[in-house]
Amino acid sequence: MITTLLVAVALAQDPAPKSDTMKNLVKDAIAQPEKPAGPDISKLPFTPDSIKQVVLSYQPQIQGCYEESMANKGSKKVEGSLKTAWVITGEGVVKKAAVKKKESTLKDSKLHDCVVAVLSTMAFPKPPDGKDHPIEFPFNLKAVH
Repeated sequence: MITTLLVAVALAQDPAPKSDTMKNLVKDAIAQPEKPAGPDISKLPFTPDSIKQVVLSYQPQIQGCYEESMANKGSKKVEGSLKTAWVITGEGVVKKAAVKKKESTLKDSKLHDCVVAVLSTMAFPKPPDGKDHPIEFPFNLKAVH
């Protein structure tokens, strides 16, 4: 996706790029494949600390959801918490990601949808027992100045 975006941005900036410019752009995009978010889960054990490490590596994306939702609110900035829940499967992937609305102070549905989308992309070390593990995690969100 980033490769496509880079090409689109380059084309938008220069509607008639020189062939050398386009060749270099494509070569650079191929040479630098998209790096997955988060730590290298293949090197982590399945522990509460490693789960927290993975979740915190996605914090900038969660914050991005918050910032985007607050941008639509104008000067009415709201700080608060989101209580989230999901299940880490025996394969280390997320299922049933959700925001626990009754336990959260931020009530914006677009924010909730964005956070659920981010949670759904997370990958964790595989549990050694191969079973599903339910997780609850609170995010305290506020504007970054």
